[in-house]
Amino acid sequence: MNTNLPIVVNGSLLIAEPFLGDSNFERSVVLVCEHNQAGTFGLVLNQLTDVNVSDVIEDMHADLPLYVGGPVQQNTLHFIHRRPDLLDESIQILDGLYWSGNFDQVKQAVNLGTLTERDIRFFIGYSGWGEGQLANELEQKAWIVSQTDADFLFSTPANAFWRGVLKRMGGEYKAIAHYPVDPRLN
Repeated sequence: MNTNLPIVVNGSLLIAEPFLGDSNFERSVVLVCEHNQAGTFGLVLNQLTDVNVSDVIEDMHADLPLYVGGPVQQNTLHFIHRRPDLLDESIQILDGLYWSGNFDQVKQAVNLGTLTERDIRFFIGYSGWGEGQLANELEQKAWIVSQTDADFLFSTPANAFWRGVLKRMGGEYKAIAHYPVDPRLN
């Protein structure tokens, strides 16, 4: 195994290289929520659906956007947030960013308006890699690894996220941010 691979930890971003060739992850940015010897669990941050959470959770009454977290188990709902003060059982991903928590408290806080789009994102499905699978994809240079912070994550629109992360990284990555989706059209 290549020991020069980028280091992936909880909170890392996996940025799809421009010509990945996988329609599930084209121009995607995946937040790694859990990474260990058994594998990796993440959520795609920039695949917005045209459905709101209130369309899939009947007792949630706010029109918060719903994202596709990945191709695995798209009948499951996941969320990240930055309000552990409102949600018990939250799992810290990085400073100021949390995954999961007490869902009854989520529904109550959303319905009361104390938990808004500025502080929570909902996802159907997730992205997952089995043992060694992500390392293999990193070796093939399918992903660029970076870090983020909660403010950038929640303040950057989904349609600008892939480019925004690369521009923020600077250098050669800033140039990659401007690559066309189809290089034949360049």
